[in-house]
Amino acid sequence: MQIQVRFFAALRERVGVPAMEISLPEGVTVAQVWSAAVPEERLADNILAAKNMQYVGFDAVVEEGDEIAYFPPVTGGAV
Repeated sequence: MQIQVRFFAALRERVGVPAMEISLPEGVTVAQVWSAAVPEERLADNILAAKNMQYVGFDAVVEEGDEIAYFPPVTGGAV
């Protein structure tokens, strides 16, 4: 199956690309998508993931045509 993977903010800089399309077998999870897209880096617990613009856990199952996005931890700013 084909899926779109996107990286935002500092993750985009670390990975070196804003997005990629990858082919994976049916039934993979969001965590397995990370491992396939960024094999040289462990998926940190504080990274946020979204499937089709909805936040999901790393155990969410990915389907054909999904868009998976990864975000660095969100921090607050001064008011």
